[in-house]
Order: sequence, then structure tokens, then C-alpha cells
Amino acid sequence: MEQRNHGGHVVVLPYPSQGHINPLLQFAKRLASKGVKATLATTHYTVKSICVPNIAVEPISDGFDNGGFTQARAEDVYLKSLRENGSRTLSQLIEKHKNTNFPINCVVYDSFFPWALDVAKTHGIYGAPFFTNSATVCAIFCHVHHGLVKLPVKVEELPLVLPGIPPLNLVDLPSFVQAPESYPAYLAMKLSQYSNLDKADWVFGNTFEELEGEAVKNVLELWPGKMIGPMVPSAYLDGRIEEDKGYGASLWKPLSSDCAKWLEAKPSQSVVYVSFGSMVSLTEEQMEEMAWGLKGSNLDFIWVVRESEITKLPSEFTNSTAQEKGLIVTWCNQLEMLAHQAIGCFVTHCGWNSTLEGLSLGVPMVGVPKWTDQLTDAKFIEEIWGVGFRAKEDEKGVVRREELMGCLKEVMEGERSVEIRKNCCKWKELAKEAISEGGSSDKSIDEFVEQLKSGNEKGVVKYLTNGNGHY
Repeated sequence: MEQRNHGGHVVVLPYPSQGHINPLLQFAKRLASKGVKATLATTHYTVKSICVPNIAVEPISDGFDNGGFTQARAEDVYLKSLRENGSRTLSQLIEKHKNTNFPINCVVYDSFFPWALDVAKTHGIYGAPFFTNSATVCAIFCHVHHGLVKLPVKVEELPLVLPGIPPLNLVDLPSFVQAPESYPAYLAMKLSQYSNLDKADWVFGNTFEELEGEAVKNVLELWPGKMIGPMVPSAYLDGRIEEDKGYGASLWKPLSSDCAKWLEAKPSQSVVYVSFGSMVSLTEEQMEEMAWGLKGSNLDFIWVVRESEITKLPSEFTNSTAQEKGLIVTWCNQLEMLAHQAIGCFVTHCGWNSTLEGLSLGVPMVGVPKWTDQLTDAKFIEEIWGVGFRAKEDEKGVVRREELMGCLKEVMEGERSVEIRKNCCKWKELAKEAISEGGSSDKSIDEFVEQLKSGNEKGVVKYLTNGNGHY
């Protein structure tokens, strides 16, 4: 393959939501720091929210350029339009750069977009999916795709035992596996991720070998992934990318200055930071229980509540937070919060990005998972990595205030708190080592960069197959 640009030119294509843009954008920054030209391609609706030094940003169309998903109003309508319009405009972007000094020679695409690989191959360039879930969750869905796990999972088949993965009970399985009828369009999208992996040149996962090595080792034939994570800004890990303190993409206006000012007056490891991400919407009953649980814990707390969710809070609780113990904000820089010495616990929905951030910054966690992969991540937080607790729901699917207070007490001052903090320090150091020079993830990225530069197709095949000739 003739290349005028010896460093390679990679287009990185994320699903257009904050939790997918961030890790793929971070990967683009890693590639750029190693001499690869990196361009982020995202929808017209999200492109204006991204500004990163050394990364070009180009628009593609999802067919709803003025409103994105909210304009489509239905998952199946949006995904169909994104596939059709995204394929067309991605192809146009590749053509646009064809006769320049930096022709695109690889598309690294969100694994939700298997159609992007077809576009890449049509143009005779490399294609590599990037999985934004844990390797464990990827393995579960891959087994479902191959028919090795039948849906719905029957009670008599539990716990589900897969190679390299701890036994999984019903509450530990991703919600799309628990209840496949709940979001059929998203389930179909999840399974389509594995439809053409055998044609990919590389497969990337946002995790690291030390964290999920057993899961990865035992599913290589089903999911031939290379671990290149954690995709967390360099300032919080190895510090090798200058001024890399944030992801560089925000669909909301941050309020980090308010948060930081409030935190400065608090003792070390005394504050509970609460955030349920950009998509989880709690019921009014769950919000009320969380509110009184936080107040009842008698701990200082910062709670990020999206503007659209504020009305679900009890008015008497909202008024009382004006006092010393609590601060409610509509958004703040999560990385800055987790890195602050005053933070002693992270109450999280257990999305994979938040889980990796908690692990990478060494913060104990209380998991309150609601759907999709969060349920599996929460099991690992408590049972496998030993960095916190999963708050238990009642028969109505609500985490009661007493349960939250009990979990917070255990994490902050209970019998296991010392062990939890010790484990947090361990995983923090391992995350840093993995992405630092010579670490397991850094080596994987270097191998990709070198093979991208050389264009050695034989080397590419050997890399994908782990050198044994088998996918």
C-alpha cells in the first residue's frame, strides 16, 4: 500500500455520545503523541463540542444534523439513519484526503459501527474497531453472538460460567442479556459489533491486561482484542502528553470552579462525590432515597444532578444543602473531582469510563448500577477488584437510604475500608504502569503505530491472530 505519509493518518470515529467520544478521542491523542496524524470524525451535532490540540476534527452526518438522537426520537430510526448517512459521509471524508500529503490509511471506529469497516475496505485501507466496554462484557456479548449463550438466560442455567470470567448470576449480567426484549435495537447493535471482526486488521479494547487478563486470554478466538487502556487523560497517569488534563470534548458547560472552591475547605478523603453519568435517569423515588441517604450519612458530599433531573429532588433537601454538608451542581469536571485530595468515595452508576477513572485515580467506589454493562462492572468493583461495594436494590429496584448509608459507612470508616484503600492504590499503580512507557498497553499501541507506518500486511495479520494463525 503506497503511503506518502510515513507516520500514517488515522480517522477515529466514535458513537456520538460523551461516554464514547471521550475514550476514542483520548486514543487519538495517544496516537498523535507517537507521530501519527489523527483526525476525529463525529456528527455535525457534536462536532462543535470538541477542541483538542494536534487533533483535526471533521464532521460526518447521522441524518439529523440539527439535533442528533433527540431529533430522531427512536433508537432504530436513529441507528438506521446513522448507518446510511455515516457510511456515505465517511467515504467522502476518506476521498477528500486521498490526494493530499496525508491520505487516510486507517479507520479506528467505535465497535457500534461495523459498517465503518466495510467503508474502509471499499477504499483499500485498514479498519479497526474500538470497544468501549470492559473485556468481560465484550466476551459475554460475543458468546451470545456466536450462539454459545442463548437468550433469554434461564434460571436453571445460572450462574453463567464463561472461560476466564467469574460465575455470573442474573443481577451481574448486562441488562440487554437479562431482558433482551427491553431494548431490541440496542441489543441488535451490541451483537452486530462481532459480525465482521474476522475482516478487521486490529481490534482494540479500553482496558489493560493486568485488570482483565484472564478474560482476555480465554476469549481471544472469539474476541481477538488488544488492550490499550485505560484511555484516561495523561496528566492523571503517565504525564507524557503535555497539558493533557481533560478529554477535550464536553457536551455540557463544566462547573468545576464551583466544585473546587467548595472542596478546598474540606479535610482529606472526607467528601463523597456522586455522579450517575450523562445518560442514567433515576426515578423520583430513587432520587429521594439517594438524597436522604446522603444527608443521613452525615458526610460531606458533592452530587452532580443534571438540570433536567433537579425537579426530582425533594424541595426540603435542596434547601438544606445550602448549609455546610452538601453541594449540588449540574456538572463538573469528574477527573478533577476524583483527583482532589478531599474526595474519599465515588458513588457511581458504574459506566465503564467512570469505573476506569475511579480505578486510575485510586478512589473507593459505591456502585449504583441501573442498566446495560453497569451491572457487570459493579460486580467487579466489589467482588473481583475489591475497591468498594455494590449497593443492593429492593424488590422495586430501588436502593434505599439505609442501604446507601451502610455502604458509605463501610467504605469511609468500616472494617474493610483499609483493605479497600489498599486495593485502590494497587489498581491505580497498575493502571499507570500499563499506559506508561514500556507498559502492556503502551507496547500494544507502539506495535500498532509501527505496523501502521510500515504498512506490512503480513505483520498486521500476525498481530491480529496473536501469531498463531487463529482468530
